[in-house]
Amino acid sequence: MLVTGIEILKKAHKEGYAVGAFNTSNLEITQAIVEAAEETKSPVIIQVSEGGLKYAGIETISSIVRTMAEKASVPVALHLDHGTDFNTVMKCLRNGWTSVMMDASKLPLEENIKVTKTVVEIAHGMGVSVEAEIGKIGGTEDNITVDEREAAMTDPEEALKFAKETGIDYLAIAIGTAHGPYKGEPKLDFDRLKKIKEMLNIPLVLHGASGVPEEAIKKAVSLGINKINIDTDIRQAFARRLRELIEKDSEVYDPRKILGPCKDAMKEVIKQKMILFGAAGKA
Repeated sequence: MLVTGIEILKKAHKEGYAVGAFNTSNLEITQAIVEAAEETKSPVIIQVSEGGLKYAGIETISSIVRTMAEKASVPVALHLDHGTDFNTVMKCLRNGWTSVMMDASKLPLEENIKVTKTVVEIAHGMGVSVEAEIGKIGGTEDNITVDEREAAMTDPEEALKFAKETGIDYLAIAIGTAHGPYKGEPKLDFDRLKKIKEMLNIPLVLHGASGVPEEAIKKAVSLGINKINIDTDIRQAFARRLRELIEKDSEVYDPRKILGPCKDAMKEVIKQKMILFGAAGKA
């Protein structure tokens, strides 16, 4: 069933688990996400980045996700990941997204508040949930790059001001994660996370979670993370299986015989994440 983001995350916030938000840009990834959610009986958020929209086409990817979500036996939300462009956010609202992220985190705080508040007013008027970001997540994702040395942690007082003045439904915070593969083991600022959760008392989002050790993920969830973004782990599972197939049979040419096993590899990774996050059985 297709639902809003806050319908899924309100329950996670109340019961103390996290919902996986998995990026898609085509049919096979979407199939892997929905099948994994149904097999583990997990609520799930399927998200598309601006790069994913450009690759697949906004109407096409909307149709794929919405069709599968409406037939799914578990709650599914369609989310815009890192919407940095106001017009792109509006296009997603017009094309059936049930959750959007307005990422104006590169702007000064007051400007971020102003832009995000406008999106919240419009989206809420359409019954759509809104995520925003304060602080900067390190690394690179699509067209967003933050030097890891300059990545700023989220300030709890600023986060409280931001949440109150914008009316957002959930907030992405910077506590030491990064987009893309890690060069070493990430060190998360759990004290900062705990303080922000206690002050805001809303669902919190962890970006750049691919590659974060399982114990760190579990602790983050126990301290109030309710939405965890995963993209790189899925891409790597796809690439590994693809290489294995080609090495085993260089003459294979049927896309179904190539993409089918790759989909299954992605699905297994997604199922593992759903179980790790505590979402399995929560649908």
